[in-house]
Amino acid sequence: MTLSRPPKTETAIRRVAILFAGGPAPAANAVISTAANSFLRNDIPVLGIMNGYSRLLEFGENRPLELGRDYIHLDHAKLRRTRNSQGILIGTARANPGREVSHLEHFSDPHRVAPLRTVYQALRSLEVDALVSIGGDDTLKTANKFKLFQDRCPDVGPRIPVVHLPKTIDNDYSGIDFTFGYFTAVDTLATEIRSLLADAEAGRTYYLTETMGRSAGWLAYGAAMAGEASLVISVEDLTGRYRDSEEVVDPTTGEKTTRAIMNVEEVVKRMVATMRVREEGEGKEFGVIVMAEGLAEYLPMTYLQGVSRDEHGHIAISQLNLSRLFSRLVAEQYHVQTGRKRKITGLQLGYEARCALPHAFDVMLGSQLGVGAFRALVEERRDGVMVSVSGQLELNYVPFDQLIDPETLVTMVRYVEPKSDFHRLARFLETYINE
Repeated sequence: MTLSRPPKTETAIRRVAILFAGGPAPAANAVISTAANSFLRNDIPVLGIMNGYSRLLEFGENRPLELGRDYIHLDHAKLRRTRNSQGILIGTARANPGREVSHLEHFSDPHRVAPLRTVYQALRSLEVDALVSIGGDDTLKTANKFKLFQDRCPDVGPRIPVVHLPKTIDNDYSGIDFTFGYFTAVDTLATEIRSLLADAEAGRTYYLTETMGRSAGWLAYGAAMAGEASLVISVEDLTGRYRDSEEVVDPTTGEKTTRAIMNVEEVVKRMVATMRVREEGEGKEFGVIVMAEGLAEYLPMTYLQGVSRDEHGHIAISQLNLSRLFSRLVAEQYHVQTGRKRKITGLQLGYEARCALPHAFDVMLGSQLGVGAFRALVEERRDGVMVSVSGQLELNYVPFDQLIDPETLVTMVRYVEPKSDFHRLARFLETYINE
């Protein structure tokens, strides 16, 4: 055992940039500050790129990047006592420089790769020769496209190796067991659910809550289990009679395709069944039902008319208000079945969890990921890998091509596996229905 610091590592990297993109997550600053400190201890200056890719995409001959506006120096003074702080030191944004690239062939199209070229040129204007990307699955896709752009466009100049650090309170990343911020977000939402449960009991009412989790149900399930909710439903539960399909027509090509959808009527009846069992079998005239927001993507098109989509093609779930829609449908079905009325209030939960004060585990996990960025780039001399942690915070590095479909360039979502022990625990803890 030694208490001395390890010797500095020889490296060709002279300046590193760190950027954070997508939605916030607790412990973001633990990742940023620890990554930056790792490089600083090896005498490598670190730039914090402000607001994701948005400032880089504004770069041009008449728009040079400016210190303080577009980037900052992440030095020891700036990083002082930031590991446990809330928010994001360098801000974030959802700008997507790889938006027009969805196939390998697109890299030969100058128009489609122009934003990626701008990002490259912007970084080189700052003499950056390595990039640390922090973000969700969409940001991972962008990091991969940035690497492929350099692989397939050799005229760009010196390479900028890129490593990615996985971030999402949704915890739906392949290649890592848990993402930083997940447990803090779960606890934040669980605390709210427990408060709603007490309120519901006092007034003999129900709350139907909608949590974040666009693709998978990890956050909804975790919050429901820790918050003692009566029922949790996510996209993984849309099987059997809860699943249906409909034919849709592509507005640009006119081609007909079939998409999987939720059987709204059956899902609503399942919620009412939980309410009735609680009331008629357990004497409980109150409760909290949790839905994952990703269920909105499976609504029939009749419910999605007029709802806009973002740069990544996702529907604007906040416009839809899934919880309010289902609270009305459940109240109507409850009245049909029982002849009684029951107040059901729909609430969207999640935004308040994204910048919550991080818990110790998320700070530890985020810190190790930050260190992993340094080790991947400097010690391992890696390019195009995602830093992962398993077991007792053991670092490992997953190549992008193991996480992203090589044809569609889309990331592989990690769902809650039906009948897994995690899934079975959620079913065990909620109100039991003999289906």
